[in-house]
Amino acid sequence: MSAFTGSARDTASVPGAGGDLLAALLDGMDAALCALDAGGTVTHWNREAERILGWPAAEAVGRRGFDGWAARSADAEETLARLMGAMRTPGRQVHELALLRKDGGRVLVRSQSAGVRGADGRPAGVYCAFSEVHAQIDLERSIALSEALFDDAPWGVVLIDADLRPAVVNGHAARAIGTGRTTLLGRPLGDVVAQGVEELEGALQHVLAEGGPPAPADLWVTLAASPGAGERRRCWRSGFVRLASPLTEEPVPLGVAWLFQDVTEERLAAREADRTRFRWNQLHRAGVAAAEYADPAEAVAVLLDFALAGFADHGLVDRVAGARRLTRAVASPAGAPDADGLGGGFPQRYGPEHPALQAWDRAGSVRVDACRRAGGGGHVGGDAAAWAAERHWPADTAHALCTALRSRGRTVGVLTFLRTAARGGFDRQDALYAETVAARVAAALDAPPPPH
Repeated sequence: MSAFTGSARDTASVPGAGGDLLAALLDGMDAALCALDAGGTVTHWNREAERILGWPAAEAVGRRGFDGWAARSADAEETLARLMGAMRTPGRQVHELALLRKDGGRVLVRSQSAGVRGADGRPAGVYCAFSEVHAQIDLERSIALSEALFDDAPWGVVLIDADLRPAVVNGHAARAIGTGRTTLLGRPLGDVVAQGVEELEGALQHVLAEGGPPAPADLWVTLAASPGAGERRRCWRSGFVRLASPLTEEPVPLGVAWLFQDVTEERLAAREADRTRFRWNQLHRAGVAAAEYADPAEAVAVLLDFALAGFADHGLVDRVAGARRLTRAVASPAGAPDADGLGGGFPQRYGPEHPALQAWDRAGSVRVDACRRAGGGGHVGGDAAAWAAERHWPADTAHALCTALRSRGRTVGVLTFLRTAARGGFDRQDALYAETVAARVAAALDAPPPPH
C-alpha cells in the first residue's frame, strides 16, 4: 500500500490511535493540504482544502491530477507538472495556481509543495499546502507592517505585556526614552519615567480592561535622569491598541501596542504663543486703565495689578531716594503680607548684595531663587522662609526677578516680581516681559506733574 493511500476522513477509520491522530492533525490544520502519490493521484485532502475549493474528500481522493474538476483543462496538465516537479527538486517550491471551485468559480491560491520519499528512499509523491492568495497577502502585509514599525517607523512603538512591562521596543522609542532597545525589556516603566508614570500606566490599564482604546492623548512625562544629564520633561502624543490572541475562542489580552510621537517642541511653542498673547493683552488693558489716573502711584498700582495676572504672586516698586537708597512706592496686591518692607518714605533695609540693588547697579535685570545665592553661587543654608526674610520679602517667596526702572536716561527705581514655590523660576522670556512692564511703570512713575 502506498504511503499516501486514503483520505483524512478514511484515515480516521484505520484502527489504532495513530490513524485517529493523523486524521485530527490533517483536519485541524489552518492551511489547506493535499497529497499526491508518484503517479499524480490525490491521496489526502483535508477540511480546509474542502472549505476553499468546495470539493469534499470523498470526491477528491483517488482522482489523477486536477483535470475536469479542480482546474480548467487548459491549465490542468501544467498545474500537475509544477506540483510533481517538487519530487525531483530539493526544498520547498512556491507556486501561484489558478484552481476551480466546485461551484465553477476560479480562485487563485499560493502553494508550497515538497517531495516525499518512501522507506526505500525513492520518490513517493508530493504534499502541497495552499491558501487563498489574498489571505496570504494579508498575512505578509501584517508581517511586513510589524517589521516596518520596529525598524523604520517615524514614531515610537512599544509593546507592553499584560504585566505593564515592555516586551518589544523599536529604535525610535528607545532613542526618545534615551536608552537601548533591549535595556527596557521586562523592566517596570517607573525605572525610566520619573513623573507621569501613573498616567501612562492608567491608560494602559484602561485599554487592557476595556478593550476599546481611548482617543490619542498628550502625556507629559519626566524621564529619569541619565548619567551626565538631568531629568527631561517631554510630551508624547500617544495612542493605544489592545492586542488579543486570534487563536482562542474568547479574546485573551496579550498586552497593548503603545504608539507615540514626541511633540514637546510643538506643545511648548503653542504654550509660549498663548502666554505671549495673554501678556500683551494684559499690557494693553493695563495701559488703557492706567491712563485714567492722574496720581502716578495709582497708575503704577494699576499697571502692576494687571502685570501680575498669570505671571507672579507679588509685585514691589521701590523708588530711588538718594545714593544706594530705595523707598517703597507701591506693593501689589494691596494688603498682602509684605514681610518687613517699610512704607511711608522710609528707606528699605536692603543689604549691599540685595538683588534690587544689583539690578540698580546693572541697569538691567537680576533673577534669583531660594535655592541659590543672588550671585548664582552655591546653595543657601536654612529654609526658603529665612532666605526670603533676609531679603525683606514675603515669607513664601521662592523666586524673584528685579529689574531697573529706567526713564529719561536714568534709574528712577526698581521693580521686583516675586513667585512662591508653586510656580517655576523666572526665565529669560519672563525677564523680557518684566522689562517691558518696567518701562511703562518707570514712565508713569517719572511722569511730570500735570499743569495747574
